[in-house]
Amino acid sequence: MAILVASQNPPSAGAQDIDPYRVGPGTLAGRYLRLFWQPVYVGSELPAGKARPVRIMGEDFTVYRGESGEAHVVDFRCAHRRTQLSIGWVEGDNIRCRYHGWAYNANGQCVEQPGEPEPFCERIRVRAYPTQEYLGLIFAFLGEGEPPPLQRFPLGEEDGVVEVLSYVRNCSFRNNIENDGLHVYFVHPRPSYRWREWTSPPTLRVEETDYGILTHTTGPGDRRSQGTHVMPNISYRPYRKELGDTIPTTHIAWRVPIDDRTNRSFLVEIVHLTGEEAERYRANRDPADLHPYDHTREIIDRILAGAADLDEVPGLGLIAASISNVQDGSAQEGQGAIPDRENDHLGHSDLSVALERQIWTRELRKVAEGKPIKRWTLPPERDLGAED
Repeated sequence: MAILVASQNPPSAGAQDIDPYRVGPGTLAGRYLRLFWQPVYVGSELPAGKARPVRIMGEDFTVYRGESGEAHVVDFRCAHRRTQLSIGWVEGDNIRCRYHGWAYNANGQCVEQPGEPEPFCERIRVRAYPTQEYLGLIFAFLGEGEPPPLQRFPLGEEDGVVEVLSYVRNCSFRNNIENDGLHVYFVHPRPSYRWREWTSPPTLRVEETDYGILTHTTGPGDRRSQGTHVMPNISYRPYRKELGDTIPTTHIAWRVPIDDRTNRSFLVEIVHLTGEEAERYRANRDPADLHPYDHTREIIDRILAGAADLDEVPGLGLIAASISNVQDGSAQEGQGAIPDRENDHLGHSDLSVALERQIWTRELRKVAEGKPIKRWTLPPERDLGAED
């Protein structure tokens, strides 16, 4: 177990021969991410009998839901004349190409060629990918060989109100992953985070664990919190949702590359209320809570273009989740789509970032050398320290 404590100097990012930002087919980071199940679509946004195009890690795919209700992921194009399969139609659990009607089953096998007097279906196949639906998200295994078990999150499976959301950031997925805990004092100003009143900066201790990284923060007034990063690209933590009262909530977020320069966050939040309390919560919540990111893209673009001021955002009448998204989006995209990490100057506040970069460099080097990667587990509940 690697531990970095406050008394140590943080390691320099340094020049690396391992590129963690390029995620397309054949790249080291792309190969590494494809060793894990990744969410590719929000389940509620895909009706039965419909197909949609989706781009993940620099590749295009077709996701469709059969009339049975099962979700499937197959190649982007038909094997016949390379037409986009998502413009076709779904029949049972098959998908039929719109161009000449070739049909494929959920395993990618061609099962019908209407225009061929002597069909040769048995010789035609598009690639199909293992697909599972979990916590309201459609997951696919996009790598080679037998997939590992889909990672499960016990807190996410508890009874409660499940809210599934997603948003796109115009930057590398790593900008989102490296959103360290101390940024809240500056990016999300609020009365409980008065950094100008510090008598001394917070102290950090970070450690590599069996699941990823655990960060211990001791702030002003001996205020303590923990943050967890589950490898390779998951944020997993409880917190208290403030909606007139504080409600225990579990937050799970996957930071998934669309390509090298954009990423989509898939968020699952389980509000731990049941029975009448859950019904009251559903009835009383702001309708904007269901679509908190609908208008944040435009605001982020205006801020980065200098046409709006980030300090004005709390006064725009947005709900808390929308305000936070604008603040984080402006800071993360403001680093550049693919950041110039060679000119970073890391300090004590970046201990978790430095350790995360070290781990990624180590694991990608194993991929390059054909060595076994570290097998990550889930954090025990004692490591899931909610923010104060």
